[in-house]
Amino acid sequence: MQSARRLVSWMAGCASLMAMSVVAPVATTQRPAAKRPATAAPTPAARTERRVPFAAGERLTYDVSWSNYLTAGTLTMSVNAKQPSFGSTAYYVTAEARTTGVVGSLYTLYYKADSLIDVYSLLPQRGSLYSREGRRERLKTTTFDQAKRAGKFEMKTASLMHKDLTLPPLTQDVLSAIYVLRSIQPRPGDKLEIPVSDSGRLYNVTFTVGAEEQVRKADGSAVAALAVTPRAVEVGSKAADGSLKFWLSNDARLVPVRMEAALAVGRVVLALK
Repeated sequence: MQSARRLVSWMAGCASLMAMSVVAPVATTQRPAAKRPATAAPTPAARTERRVPFAAGERLTYDVSWSNYLTAGTLTMSVNAKQPSFGSTAYYVTAEARTTGVVGSLYTLYYKADSLIDVYSLLPQRGSLYSREGRRERLKTTTFDQAKRAGKFEMKTASLMHKDLTLPPLTQDVLSAIYVLRSIQPRPGDKLEIPVSDSGRLYNVTFTVGAEEQVRKADGSAVAALAVTPRAVEVGSKAADGSLKFWLSNDARLVPVRMEAALAVGRVVLALK
């Protein structure tokens, strides 16, 4: 039962670890402003949406295998909408993980992460993680003020806990980062260092992009993909987590096609359906 709990915690955390594979949004080009008469009111610069390889309606589903269990659970990542949000416009994305099969009969767990990603900066406005383990429920929410480099973390269980955060520039949350990574087209040899906020904690994450490999999806078919190895270090700590490796399709979409992790409770594999 404890192993099942750890498994689904990892499933929901897959987005967290993958999400740490983001780089900062692409810088915009500064152009000199045209000269205007002294009496003319300044014209606000028009904002431009960042180009992304996904759109509302995209849905990615993964089969999860664990040790000797061929089907231990599922993970689904969705771009649900593009909508007005926090005085701007944002993509509303979610990731849902749950146990199935034999593991699900041992212990029923459900996780749902969501994030609002600003279409102009590709930075998170707000992110949350809801978990249900048996009868125990927990909701973690982080609200970002990117201009002030500040955040507010809240955890709701039987009680309510608040924590103010001081954030480095261009901080991502654990889910928004996945989608931003796909938008910056990483190439073999890249090494990316990104600040990530997760559950009220800050991490410095280094992602090394390897060569193209042939990896298998859930149906057994092979696809060309780039190997990415993350190394996460919590701010103020020297301990590094490097147990995860994942692959992004080597095409314009850069879809996560496979993830693998070696855990104390066994080896876990997520494969795209």
